[in-house]
Amino acid sequence: MNPKDIRTSSDPDLAGSYAAMQRAALSAQDLAIRTNTGIVVCVDGKEVRLTAQDLIKMREQEKTVATS
Repeated sequence: MNPKDIRTSSDPDLAGSYAAMQRAALSAQDLAIRTNTGIVVCVDGKEVRLTAQDLIKMREQEKTVATS
């Protein structure tokens, strides 16, 4: 795996793909919350299932940190 951050790529499409992946992840989380379903993510190389309630809690914590 290449440890170089893709956001620093000289290719604008590759550099912009990081933001696109973040938007896609947020959209998947939104859909999971709306439909009360879970999603599977990779954390430290391990598959982790997050329920809609887990996602809601994560969002609340992010809001708390952002307003601090």
